[in-house]
Amino acid sequence: MSDINKQKIVSSVPQKGFFGHPKGLFTLFFTEFWERFSYYGMKAILIYYMYYSVSKGGLGFDESTALAITSIYGSLVYMSGIIGGWLADRILGTSNSVFYGGILIMLGHLALAIPGSVSLFFVSMVLIVLGTGLLKPNVSSIVGEIYSEEDNRRDSGFSIFYMGINLGAFISPLIVGEVGLKHNFHLGFSIAAIGMFVGLLVFMLTKKKNLGLAGKDIANPLSAGEKKKVFSIIGLGIIIIAVAIAISIPLGLLTFKSFISLIGVLGILIPTIYFIVMYRSPKTTAVERSRIIAYIPLFIASVMFWAIQEQGSTILAHYADKRTDLDFAGLTISPAWFQSLNPLFIITLAPVFAWLWVKLGNRQPSIPKKFSLGLLFAGFSFIVILVPAYIGGEHTLVNPLWLVLSYFIVVLGELCLSPVGLSATTKLAPAAFSAQTMSLWFLSNAAAQAINAQIVKFYTAETEMLYFGIIGGIAILLSIILFFVSPKIQSYMQGVK
Repeated sequence: MSDINKQKIVSSVPQKGFFGHPKGLFTLFFTEFWERFSYYGMKAILIYYMYYSVSKGGLGFDESTALAITSIYGSLVYMSGIIGGWLADRILGTSNSVFYGGILIMLGHLALAIPGSVSLFFVSMVLIVLGTGLLKPNVSSIVGEIYSEEDNRRDSGFSIFYMGINLGAFISPLIVGEVGLKHNFHLGFSIAAIGMFVGLLVFMLTKKKNLGLAGKDIANPLSAGEKKKVFSIIGLGIIIIAVAIAISIPLGLLTFKSFISLIGVLGILIPTIYFIVMYRSPKTTAVERSRIIAYIPLFIASVMFWAIQEQGSTILAHYADKRTDLDFAGLTISPAWFQSLNPLFIITLAPVFAWLWVKLGNRQPSIPKKFSLGLLFAGFSFIVILVPAYIGGEHTLVNPLWLVLSYFIVVLGELCLSPVGLSATTKLAPAAFSAQTMSLWFLSNAAAQAINAQIVKFYTAETEMLYFGIIGGIAILLSIILFFVSPKIQSYMQGVK
């Protein structure tokens, strides 16, 4: 996308109207609010739905399998952003990708809402994976389009947008978790489907007035000849995959264990290929190549951060159910409610961080230093949660305030890294790969959860302290290294701050 086209898009968006930000931020804020409401509501009860017995309305999976499936599912959700980013850049545009993605997500939640077999459960997972891949990276890309590159409101705008994400994520576990765990899992999933439907309505009814040309431009459209070739390759690929699955399952080659290993390899391999392709592309300028080099250590730091943060919905969710005293201050706490802590703290603190970055202006920490702070807090969040086992042993019920403290500390890191990473991605992305670079950003989460699927099996009551201590210690060490190499990374950013 040329600078002229970028300016044309910015000019088409009303620049005042939502907390001093472009009016389009309202549309994107509430679209993502409802999408996240549906996603995190579903995710708050998903692991319990899998490992609760059939007599309790669950699927009866063993706990280790449920933890691994949740991590693999999370990895595939973010990995599918590759497909969504490519379709947006080459065929659909970001706006259409958001709309079609929302429809697939809604259908996935509806499939979960229907009591049925394990097969129906996996069908719903496929629909949600593909839908989120279309919607999530592209709605974030549109946020970047409504601001000019020189607009000082940009980081603040992404922080506000991020608060919208977490407002939906805060409310949904309280509602869906209450209904799903105390009444019926499928009724809880149906509430998630309604949330996505509302998000689609908001997007369709307000996008014309508020977004102008944002999301309509196709950054790198396929030519007529390319379309025929690409569709042939896609069709052939689907046939090959279907045949491979049909052969490998009866032969015992494709098992759950081998599938986890495959996703782990893809979680590392796909981002690596992406970096190489973008760097070597003739459409990438010399300045953009330098920025890609700067982006690599930020990507690695992001993987480490999300490897810890995403265990809030797996290991810590299990910890809340099995290791935490849920009778506290005269209340009986639902384990799903802990999933609201992360977004609650973000809602509370995101405006503070948004104000802080604007207030500091040119004196704020550089992007790499913000990332190093994010990693530092993530590491400490795991160090904190090992303390109860050290004090009282691995088999005593833990005061829930320890979990609250762990979630609080990791949120401090998230606000230093995640919204800043979204903003940095839009600034460092090569023009011909704008939406796909946002997909690459989300691949850091995919890689993290693919790694988590491999390591959650090492978590037991006996290894609890070692598990939290090693992972937390690695994060702290990486944060120190990143802090000291930050000036070098900043020099490769070629003026991006």
